[in-house]
Formats: sequence, structure tokens, C-alpha cells
Amino acid sequence: MIIAVDGPAGAGKSTIAKIIADKLNINYIDTGAMYRAITYKCLINDIDITNEEAVSNLAKETDIDFKDNNIYLDGKILTDEIRTLEVSNNVSNIAKIKEVRYLMVDIQREIGTRSSVILDGRDIGSYVFPNADYKFYLVATPEERGQRRYKELTEKGYDVNLDEIIKEIIKRDEMDSNREFAPLKKTDDVILIDTTSKTIDEVVDDFLAIIK
Repeated sequence: MIIAVDGPAGAGKSTIAKIIADKLNINYIDTGAMYRAITYKCLINDIDITNEEAVSNLAKETDIDFKDNNIYLDGKILTDEIRTLEVSNNVSNIAKIKEVRYLMVDIQREIGTRSSVILDGRDIGSYVFPNADYKFYLVATPEERGQRRYKELTEKGYDVNLDEIIKEIIKRDEMDSNREFAPLKKTDDVILIDTTSKTIDEVVDDFLAIIK
């Protein structure tokens, strides 16, 4: 079984997908974390993220895998280091590079053949697995998504500005929706869920009522 969960940044995709994976005892693949991992590697190696050739070459020499619902970059588990504001503000530049997407999609499809999975991202139902058994699309207002991101970062000790975060989210939405290859897109056959005024448990219940 393949469950695709798409939507813009901060709509709750990863949070919901992790819970669903646990409840259904299936594997969770955070595809956004894959692009974050490449972004993180570029930043720590001083690679110019606007240099598509340099980023693509680095991606080709990078090993990314998921084990026990953890992402591994070159054999090392990544956690908070790919959730920093710097990575968040640069990941869309990496994700729009066609060669990088080809590489990551190949990995996603290979993992998807191993067992039942739930994947979240921008183009899972539209490009990676267009024939997924279930295709969800989560949305929420930019203000709500900004509040969630602000709360997440301040709880980790970051000194951030809510208005700036909302502006970055809107900017990222535009980049993700307008990139040339495999953009963020809501296909006609998705199940649309607006998470703006819903609790996590309510959204999980929505998912399970449809899947079961």
C-alpha cells in the first residue's frame, strides 16, 4: 500500500504521516527531509546552492536512506540539524533542481517497492506515485503555518520573527508551485483536508476513516 501526502510547507504533512505510519505499522518516508539533507550538506560544505551543477554533483556522491523511520545522510542519522531556519530558507532552491529531483525520486520509488509506505512531500501524488492507493493533500493558511513554525523554532531556542516566517512561507509556496519540474500541485483525485482549525487527532481521524 502506498499513501501519498502532499501540500505546502507547514500544513502538517510530516506530523500526520508519522502518526499514520505508527498506527498502521507501515514505513514513513519524509521526502522533504531528503532535500533538507542535501541542503544541509551543501551548507556545511560551502557549496553555492544557486550553482545547479555543483549541487547536482554533490547529490550524486551522497548516500541517503531511511531505516526505522530515520533519515540517514552518508550513514549518519540526521535530526534537528536539517530543521534549522537556514536549511528551511534554502531547501526550495535545492528542490527545484531537476537532476536532484531525479535522484531523490529514484530513491523514493525504490523504497516504495520494499513495503507499504506513507510518503509526504510536494509531488508524491502528482509525480512520484501518481497511482498511489490514497492521495491526500493538506492545506492551511499561511498565518496558521507561520504560527506553527514560529512555535517550533522558539521552543528550540531560536530568536525568530513571526512576520518574517510567514513571508518566507509565502515565498516558499510560490517557489514550490512555480518550479519548472514536478511542482507542488493538487491533482483532481486528491482528498483535500484543511488543517487550519483542526487538531492533530482530528486530522488523523480523517485519514483513518478514509484508509480503513
